Amino acid sequence: MRVAFISDIHGNIHALTAVKRFLSENIVNQVIVVGDLVGYGASPGPVIDFVRREGWVAGLGSSDMRVAIDLGERADRKGVADQVLTWTKKILTPEQLDFLRRLPPGGRITTPIGRVRFFHGSPHAPDQRLDLMAPKRELEELADSLGARVIVVGGSHVPFVRVLGDTTFVDPGSVGLTLNHEPGADVAIVDCVGRKPKVSLHKVTYDFASSAFDIMAWNLPPVIADVIRTGRMG
Repeated sequence: MRVAFISDIHGNIHALTAVKRFLSENIVNQVIVVGDLVGYGASPGPVIDFVRREGWVAGLGSSDMRVAIDLGERADRKGVADQVLTWTKKILTPEQLDFLRRLPPGGRITTPIGRVRFFHGSPHAPDQRLDLMAPKRELEELADSLGARVIVVGGSHVPFVRVLGDTTFVDPGSVGLTLNHEPGADVAIVDCVGRKPKVSLHKVTYDFASSAFDIMAWNLPPVIADVIRTGRMG
C-alpha cells in the first residue's frame, strides 16, 4: 500500500497539476492532502475544485480555517498572509467556502503496517503547529496517545522525516510554497508494507514562473512571487 501525502498547496494550481502528473507516473493507492489548500497563491478556487474533482482526502489547514470560518479580525494581523487571505475570502464561491468548512481537522487510515494519523497542526487544532524537532519523549507520548505508526503533519513548508522507536513522523513540505531553498512542489510517498514504513521525499518541478506571474497579475504581495521562484523566505 502506497500513500502520497501533500500539504500546503496554498492556491498554486501550476504546482498542483504538476504533482498530479508526477503521481500518474508513480502510482499510489491514495492521495491525502494535509491541509492549507488556500492562502498565498493566486488560484485558490481552481485548487479547491481540483481536489474535489480528484476525490482526494483532505484535512483542514490553518489558512483554510481562517478563510472559511469567521474567527474575527485581529488588529495585529496585517502581514502578507493576512492580505492574501482577505482577498481569498472575496473571490471564492459559496460552494468553495462550504467545501473548506466541511474539511475535518485530520484523519486516520489503517494500513498493513498499522494506523496512520494525519493533521495539519496538532490533532485537534490546525493552527497549532507540531514541532517535529521537539524532545523525543514529547513526540513518543503523542505517538502512544494516538496509537499510530506514522504521523503526518504540515505547516512548516519544509520536508522532514524523523523516526522515533516504532513511529515515523513526516512533514511532506509544501506543494505551493516550499521553503527548503529549492523551488518546486514537495511530495511524500509512504510505502506501508513490510515491518516498517518507507518514506520517500520528492521535489516535483513545475512552471513556477507562471505561478509567480499570477501573483503579480492579481496584485498580490510580490514577496510571494519571490518565494515561489527561490524556495526561500527573504
